Amino acid sequence: MSNIADKFEELGVIPVVVLNDTKDALPLAKALVEGGLPCAEVTFRTEAAEESIRLMHEAYPDMVLAAGTVLTTEQVDRAVAAGASVIVSPGFDPEIVDYCISKNIPVMPGAQAVKRGLTRVKFFPATAAGGIKMIKAMCAAYTNVRIMPTGGINTANLEEFLSCDKIFCCGGSWMVKGDMIKAGEFDKIKDMTAEAVALVKKIRG
Repeated sequence: MSNIADKFEELGVIPVVVLNDTKDALPLAKALVEGGLPCAEVTFRTEAAEESIRLMHEAYPDMVLAAGTVLTTEQVDRAVAAGASVIVSPGFDPEIVDYCISKNIPVMPGAQAVKRGLTRVKFFPATAAGGIKMIKAMCAAYTNVRIMPTGGINTANLEEFLSCDKIFCCGGSWMVKGDMIKAGEFDKIKDMTAEAVALVKKIRG
């Protein structure tokens, strides 16, 4: 888990992707890798998610792939078999968390997971649930926890989040919006990914 968390922290931004068609998986992966973000959280709420992860993993084995919105232990097994190296969920499901821990599968669930001893957790929906003020308030009580906020994060507020030492990376979808994927605008995705990488470097000095 620490290696993946370190990689996420190094990258700063994790693209949160919804794929409705497997044909988009490889060109999207190519755009992200060439844009400088060899990672993605692929939400598991579409029928194309599992095969998309498999295709991306086979073509780019060094790409860090997370399976997001995982709601059952069966989905955990399918996601890992497809090539996901970490499980991400918006809330805290004890069954899924305990299952992942028992199988030594890296997991980043909702912030309530601190009760299981996890120190890297997801906070969603970040801006709607109180943003940076809420994160600082939570971390005041859990001093060893660091957060990956997702939901409502974009170029306008990325600096506000990444400047907080309690945040190790942010999840965002502005560079991989569904309409751009559907339209096949992978060059645009690559450019926006590169811009996100540059912005992270600027914020972090």
